[in-house]
Amino acid sequence: TQLEGDRRQNLVDELLTRHRQLEASYRNEGPEPDMSRSSLMAGGAKRGITNPWLLEEPEETRGLGFDELRQQQRRIIEEQDAGLDALSSIISRQKQMGQEIGNELDEQNEIIDDLTNLVENTDERLRTQTRHVKMVDRKSTSCG
Repeated sequence: TQLEGDRRQNLVDELLTRHRQLEASYRNEGPEPDMSRSSLMAGGAKRGITNPWLLEEPEETRGLGFDELRQQQRRIIEEQDAGLDALSSIISRQKQMGQEIGNELDEQNEIIDDLTNLVENTDERLRTQTRHVKMVDRKSTSCG
């Protein structure tokens, strides 16, 4: 991006400036050579920006060359890929289980709907028969 390009250009400019200052101090030129040397080698902030080259290197990369760092990065990426593959298989299995649960729920809902219809039909027949029994009972008491 443009921002990254500007950041890198600023780093290159700072390195060129420091290189010139080091050469000048090596030749004992410029104002107060001892002062400029200490300011060049100090890891402090300049305009609120810390020098990324002066950060302490982590233990796992200390002493490794470029090829070894690349191999380590490739190994880390491969481990992450393996973890992502495992996560993907777990998620796909959960998706399959969710779909199976959904299918089972649909079947259970159909069974419940069928039972509801059967109960309603049975209830209606029971009410009809109860009315018939009440009618017969009423007729039998009136005949007596």
